[in-house]
Amino acid sequence: MTSAMPERRFPPPWSAELQPNHYVVRDANKQQLAYVYYENEPGRRSAAKLLTKDEARRIAANIARCEWTKQKQSPKHVARGFFIVLALGTTA
Repeated sequence: MTSAMPERRFPPPWSAELQPNHYVVRDANKQQLAYVYYENEPGRRSAAKLLTKDEARRIAANIARCEWTKQKQSPKHVARGFFIVLALGTTA
């Protein structure tokens, strides 16, 4: 007996979009899934140990292309309550 495949909660493709001082990862329905923050000012960035813009871009891009987004069905432990906020430093 074959059961119908459940609808994916966070459908691919996922994208990483540049915003002021952070990148946001969104699914195909534009649901925000992750925020990756960065700091442009070198002195402030090193004092607070914040990410560079390039580091934040690479992390956001890697989240957007996570392996489970390519599978036909999301693992339940990933899809259930999956909302990441990567606050790897503050901008204030």
